[in-house]
Parts: sequence; C-alpha cells; structure tokens
Amino acid sequence: MRLFHIADTHLGLSQFNRLDPESGMNLREKQMYDNFLSAIGRIIAEKPDVLVHAGDLFDTVKPKTRAYTTVLEALERLHAAEIPLVVIAGNHSMVKTRYTTSPFEVLTYHPGKIAAAYSYRYERVEIGDAVFHLIPNMLRPEDYRTAYEQVELSRDHHNVLVTHGLATAIKDKRLATVAEHELDTTILSDEFDYIALGHYHRQSRIMENTWYSGSIEYLTYGEISDPKGGLLVDLDRSSGSGNTAVVRPVQLPCTPMIDLGTIPCEGIHPSEITAGIISRVTEQKVPLHAMAQVTLEGLSRDHEKGPDMRELACIREGLLDLKIRVLSGEQGQAVPLQQDVKAIDYLQEFSSFLGKQQLSPKQKEFAGRYGLEVLRTVMDEHREADE
Repeated sequence: MRLFHIADTHLGLSQFNRLDPESGMNLREKQMYDNFLSAIGRIIAEKPDVLVHAGDLFDTVKPKTRAYTTVLEALERLHAAEIPLVVIAGNHSMVKTRYTTSPFEVLTYHPGKIAAAYSYRYERVEIGDAVFHLIPNMLRPEDYRTAYEQVELSRDHHNVLVTHGLATAIKDKRLATVAEHELDTTILSDEFDYIALGHYHRQSRIMENTWYSGSIEYLTYGEISDPKGGLLVDLDRSSGSGNTAVVRPVQLPCTPMIDLGTIPCEGIHPSEITAGIISRVTEQKVPLHAMAQVTLEGLSRDHEKGPDMRELACIREGLLDLKIRVLSGEQGQAVPLQQDVKAIDYLQEFSSFLGKQQLSPKQKEFAGRYGLEVLRTVMDEHREADE
C-alpha cells in the first residue's frame, strides 16, 4: 500500500487585493486553484493507491463556487486514475453548528471512491490492505479521546490514523485559529503503521510514524522557510525501526515565497534603501507574481517614511506581494512596515496586554480566564459571519 499524504490546501483563500486581469478573480485565490490541480496531476503521476487529505481542504465551511468546482475537477481526475480519496474536516472547514450543512456532503455524491469524515465522530474505512481510522476536527479537546477509544486496530491490515490538530510536541507553534485543539500524546500511538496529521503548515516529522505533510502553499510570511509539498508513504516497506513506513517528501506546484534578506539602513539615505530593495528583487530573479519579503534593519526617524513606495511600484507590479518589515533594535523583533491584521495573534496580544496591567494575581486570573473565553467566542462568530 502506497499513500500520498497532503493537508491544509485552504481552497478559496483570497489575499493581497490583486486581481487576475482575465478572470477578474483574486489573483492569489486563482493561483491556489491552479496549483492545486497541478499538484493533483503530480500526485497521480506517483501512482499511489490512496490520496489522504488530513484536513482544511477548504478555507471556510461555506466554500466559494470556484473552490467546489476545483475540487470536483480534482475528483474527476482521481476517479479516472482509480485513486480513492480519504479526507477529514479540519478546523477551517468543520461546521460550527448543527444547522450548517457540511461542504463534504456535496462531495460524497461524486461517483468516485471517497471516504469523508466530517461529523464530529470517529469513522473507519478499509481500502485494499489498509484500514484508515479517521478522527476529524472535534468540538472540544476531550472529544478526541472519546473518538480514539473507539479505534480497534486490525491485525490483518496496515493501520493508518488520520486526524487534525496540534501535536503536544509542537504546542508552542499555535496558529491561534478557531477550534485549534491540542492532540493528546497518547493518541499518537506507535501502534499505527502511519499517522497522517493536518493543521500545522510546516512539513515535519513528529514521531517515527507521525508526520505533518504541511500545507502545499505558503499561506503566511511566517512560513517563508518551511518545507512545502506532500508525502509519499510506502506502508509495505520498513525504515528499519519497528513497523515504521518509508516516507518520501515530494515537491508540489506552489507559488514561491522569496526571502530577500536584510538591508542595513543605518547611515544611508532613504533613496539607497529603495534602490537596495529594487536590486534585490531583480538580482534574485524573483518569479513573476511570487511573494517576496525584505527586512530593513536600523530604520530610524532620519529615514522619514523609509523607502519610496512610488519608486517601488515598478517592481511591485510584477510581484503578487512585497512585504517590507522593520527589525526593531529595541526588541530585536521584526514587525511589518504595514501590519497584516490577519497575521495578528489576538489571543497572545490580549494575554500580553493583561500582563502589563496593574492588577492583583486574582484579578489577572479572572480577567484572563473570562476575557480569553469572550475573545474566542467573538473570533468564532466573526469567522461564521464571514462564511
């Protein structure tokens, strides 16, 4: 059994306010649709027995029409290649109330072989010589344990666990997104031949048998150095440590995100800063409609507003986005020159704010407990309103 593991495709995501001149669609959104279909072609070329998607196929619980048609086209291609799809709902595409229809209900009408888990419960599906144990994103952290207790490992098949959440080993990497749950370490058992995880966007191995495939695309600048792509998993071959399957990273089509490095600004004229940015874009031959980031170190009041945005227009036109961030000398931290509100960790911001207030320990504990609860509720409601 050979499976291909991907996750966090977030189809329907729009960014950067750039439009595709032909379709009028958000350019970043269109890139992600096109790259996803190209990735499906690359996956089919590997001839896996199953394609496993570990959550967040869509960016919202009510996907755009183009997001649906893109997935349906992918299903047609997989169906023609006789490759089944196993998919679970992640926190972005899991319904938040019992009155909302899951987007996966539509996909299950497709004639191809699809196993989709999206109903807040454990599901089991047998394909070939493997049993897939599916635990989608749950309402509460304790629900994962309830679902896991229903798992009965097969003695005659490979056992693959597919779930979505934040492994305890990387709990410091929280994304601060709605319904982000930490996975109990005991759930990630070495009794499985392979565990396919979704949610964390960096491709990485958590345990010998446990991997995040990561997202196919660069979704935030915080991921600029992350490995991207998918994982080809051979369950019939052992890497030499127990029953651990052989895992091979596979690059998949995506829009590049380029780090242009750091420009020292101390003692130089603003025009030189502007020229430095332009030269870095041209010298590094940044691809058309790629994303790029440059860091300015030592920018001060003497530089007034910093680089001349009008002069940068010539290179911005060929990029999907150019992010200019400033390295703060006081804190040694880089902050966006023009902050992206979607990149803000609101829960962390509130906690930091609270820590600076002149309150008693009891008052801080009370405000922290109820304040974070209210903030999470507002974030949930805001996301549902957007959807």
